[in-house]
Amino acid sequence: MSLKTNYREKIQPKLLKDLDFTNIHQVPKVVKVTVNRGLGEAAQNAKALEASLAEIATITGQKPVVTRAKKAIAGFKIRAGMPIGIAVTLRGDRMYSFLERLIHLALPRIRDFRGVSDRSFDGRGNYTLGIREQIIFPEISFDTIDSIRGMDITIVTSARSDDEGRALLREMGMPFRSN
Repeated sequence: MSLKTNYREKIQPKLLKDLDFTNIHQVPKVVKVTVNRGLGEAAQNAKALEASLAEIATITGQKPVVTRAKKAIAGFKIRAGMPIGIAVTLRGDRMYSFLERLIHLALPRIRDFRGVSDRSFDGRGNYTLGIREQIIFPEISFDTIDSIRGMDITIVTSARSDDEGRALLREMGMPFRSN
């Protein structure tokens, strides 16, 4: 059963009852997932940008957008307009597909994995997760990468509080660390 079907048939009714909502539309849902990677090294190394674009596209199934510097920073040898990162915003079926692979395949492959922190909420029910290496995703072959790079994944929910967002992600199967 896909995560989207599971959300509609099991998670939504359970959260409706657990959070004491009167209307099904009050139940929090995942709005979008953004995956981004900062590439400070792209200023000197153009191959790093190309490799990252290919990796993120393979992982998410969607072509990333190159983010560029808004202004020059001499200390970092960056001029305005230089590529400094890449980002992807996932919605709909791609979002649910990515979340399912992240929760059930990628996160358990992290070395010495004991769960993700449940303190990475922003106060409005959105969750941000930093990943140190891209090889935890099964789509990425260890032989094809030129260097280990991390990424940030933000799960934006319609929850009004961290507790609602935490309840939603826990029901979806997010492996939170038990403190």
